[in-house]
Amino acid sequence: MATHSPTVGEALVTMLEQAGVDTVFGIPGVHTIELYRGLAASSIRHVTPRHEQGAGFMADGYARVTGRPGVCFVITGPGLTNTLTAMAQARADSIPMLVISGVNATTTLGKGRGHLHELPDQAALASSVALWSHTLTDPSQLGSVLQKAFATMTSGRPGPVHIEIPTDVMKLPAADQAFEVPASIPQRPTSAELAAAAELCAGARKPAILIGGGAVRLGDAVRRFAKALDAPVISTTNARGIMSGHPLDVPASPSLTCVREMLAGSDLVLALGTELGPTDYDMYEDGGFKLPSNLIRVDIDADQLARGLKPELAIKAGLGAFIEDMLAEARTWTQQGPGEGGTRADTVRKSARSEIGEAYLGHIELLQDIWDALPDATLVGDSTQLVYAGNMFVDAPRETAWFNSATGFGTLGYAAPAAIGAALGHPGRPVVALLGDGGFQFTLSELGSARDCGADVAFLVWNNAGYREIETSMTGSSITPIGVTPSAPDFSMVAAAYGLTARQVRSRDELIAALKQMPRPCLIEYLDTEDR
Repeated sequence: MATHSPTVGEALVTMLEQAGVDTVFGIPGVHTIELYRGLAASSIRHVTPRHEQGAGFMADGYARVTGRPGVCFVITGPGLTNTLTAMAQARADSIPMLVISGVNATTTLGKGRGHLHELPDQAALASSVALWSHTLTDPSQLGSVLQKAFATMTSGRPGPVHIEIPTDVMKLPAADQAFEVPASIPQRPTSAELAAAAELCAGARKPAILIGGGAVRLGDAVRRFAKALDAPVISTTNARGIMSGHPLDVPASPSLTCVREMLAGSDLVLALGTELGPTDYDMYEDGGFKLPSNLIRVDIDADQLARGLKPELAIKAGLGAFIEDMLAEARTWTQQGPGEGGTRADTVRKSARSEIGEAYLGHIELLQDIWDALPDATLVGDSTQLVYAGNMFVDAPRETAWFNSATGFGTLGYAAPAAIGAALGHPGRPVVALLGDGGFQFTLSELGSARDCGADVAFLVWNNAGYREIETSMTGSSITPIGVTPSAPDFSMVAAAYGLTARQVRSRDELIAALKQMPRPCLIEYLDTEDR
């Protein structure tokens, strides 16, 4: 009796299961239906967004909270191009994402004959943002291609990877192939690098630490290292919450003057897992961010170490391995006697709150009220005023409890789908999506996706009747504001049309009451239009 030989599409699903993938975000189309042949019988949950950009953002949010790659299935041509924006955000923030797309049949590739969804060179287009893009033409190579994809995403600096499968190849039989996710073994620093770092640390009396997204999931190690060095720790947007509650924590933007002054007065700065990018360190583009000559940079990416500020010591290594090896020899560099790190951190925390001004301070207090009401909540933001304020200063309760798209690539329309992905990645942990009335309209239809999958999300729409931040910038530059007041729908009615409960609020107390009382998914519209 003949046995069924799995097709490439079926084998792909089986291998993804073996890799621990439990969720795929995608919209099926005629060019990907063969990828779905084995999906219904698998243990993998399929989530259908309303737009492929939403699929990518959902995968991004899922990956941030789980630490595992988010996976997308998208069609040839427009399906992939719609996903590119999300891939670019993931590339900027080092988020692992596997995008599997269709592509036209092998006999048509590069011919330019006008086939459905045809692009001149789809893989080349994807490679402009992907760490690696590959066209699978040989079914026997499926296992090795997936292995390389996971290795690329999980070793070195993470990011998006793209695999395209021609429509005719999806149907071909695929022989049994063993597939294992490759173990990621971080590079360790050399003994000479450790000795040089220890010497610099031993000689420092006023050290400081900068941490970025590369420090996520290394919270305990970072805390122990900071305590041993007695160094205040300044976190970028993607690192907020790693040091939560610690006396050395400075959850403030290095774009603030008081933080910059503290760094300028330090005799040693260690930049750990951060690219030192301007959207974190020079948010106002005034060129005022400076660091002392005694700078140690530790990064897993050799190219990144060669960019920007030239350090006294550059170490290419896994951050966890570096800290572990340094702590093993802590007696050679640990500061003796009572230090001033806690006092320095406390001083700059207080100064930062004063510097950001009353308007932003009010927003920051509102964010804290949200966490007081929902202590386990994850706050996922778009580019909107609440988020801008929080990026300047927010005391997130834990790592990955605060992330947004207002830094790095800076996309709009991110928060709604990314919040859904985060909610699915951490079931039982509520998510609050922080949305502007303008940016939300980029992906407003994802309310339907939230309803479909029962995502534990409260969509908080900060409605100030337009692109207020852009309008302020235009006015400040003596430009007559134009194009910054797009009309918005009645968000409550749109939510109701999708079957979600909705409420309008006009005060902090009303907002917190709504968050506590309303079943999720839900929509809360905060009306902030008194200046209009």
